[in-house]
Amino acid sequence: MLPTRAFLRSQEFPDGDAPATSTKRFPDGAQYRVEIPSTEGPEVLDAVLAESAARSVGVHRVSQGSGGMLLTDDELRTMATTAAKQSVELSLFARPVAAWDTGAMVTASGGGPIAAQARGTEQLVHVLEDVRRSAEAGIRSVLITDLGVLSVAARMRAAGELPPDMQFKISVQMGLANPVSVRIAEDLGADTYNVPTDLTVGQLAAIRAATDLPLDVYIESPDDLGGFVRHYEIAEIVRVAAPVYVKFGLRNAPNIYPSGTHLTPTAVALGRERVRRARIGLDLLQRYFPDAKDSTLPAAGLAVPQPKSS
Repeated sequence: MLPTRAFLRSQEFPDGDAPATSTKRFPDGAQYRVEIPSTEGPEVLDAVLAESAARSVGVHRVSQGSGGMLLTDDELRTMATTAAKQSVELSLFARPVAAWDTGAMVTASGGGPIAAQARGTEQLVHVLEDVRRSAEAGIRSVLITDLGVLSVAARMRAAGELPPDMQFKISVQMGLANPVSVRIAEDLGADTYNVPTDLTVGQLAAIRAATDLPLDVYIESPDDLGGFVRHYEIAEIVRVAAPVYVKFGLRNAPNIYPSGTHLTPTAVALGRERVRRARIGLDLLQRYFPDAKDSTLPAAGLAVPQPKSS
């Protein structure tokens, strides 16, 4: 294996999964920020922000999984305005993708990997239109799962078809799980990368060595993404993966995608509990890594919405 490891080093990639301390940081010098996922609408966003204030949890980013396509124009503007007032990043999923399409492969036993892909040119256009619509509402961060969507969206940003400050947050569903693959996403225009939920501390460190992108790491992941509860690892994850968004999903919770008003009470309750879980995680981080530094809002590098003035 020595020649292969030597070749990886020659290409400026790590040659093993060693849990080295990261010296990389967010623009303000912070090592970590907090993300609350599955913030599915205006009511859930209000609940998450209220709970974060009540529990003294600094939330830097909220993300959403049902997609901008399932929010009305008014809901898009309302969420953008609320997040902007709090200087919080709001990231909306760019949909549709194959999991919601008419194709049958995603339902086959081996079809899981296709679920997050854009099928054909028409769906590629639809996803990019969803990105454009979100941007027009003032949103400045979208979740992307497909490499082709990422590549074209980055070209649209460079060409002025999308705002120059638009950020592309790569979803955990893209699934790239090694340093070389994540570097490809970075080269294509990714601004932050959500790694798979089951990577070891050493594997996270290896990816960190290969990229400057902030990494998004689930401290607690939903059941359909593994259901891992890694609170006692949070200090080591921050140490090796900085700059890192520590992300608090929720085990033993229903999958509410696609969400809507029929699920609002459930989505609100889940959002509040995610913030409570974040408080638990941050208390453990303080206990085991008291010098770890987070960001104070407003923070440089956050893709805070820029809603149009009424």
